[in-house]
Amino acid sequence: MHIEIDRDVCIGAGQCALTAPNVFTQDDDGYSTLLTGRQDGGGDPLVRDAARACPVGAITVTDQQD
Repeated sequence: MHIEIDRDVCIGAGQCALTAPNVFTQDDDGYSTLLTGRQDGGGDPLVRDAARACPVGAITVTDQQD
């Protein structure tokens, strides 16, 4: 899984961090960021829900082909 956050679109609503707190957090400016070591979602089943919860669609989750 690959998670991408478009920081130009993110408004810092925090819905991702509320939905999947083991993967997402907010930086010092309030914008969404991934927790260290969670760039692949860490197997968290709520990652896609967190992306859907983003009110501006700043998070993209794709499956990686090995």
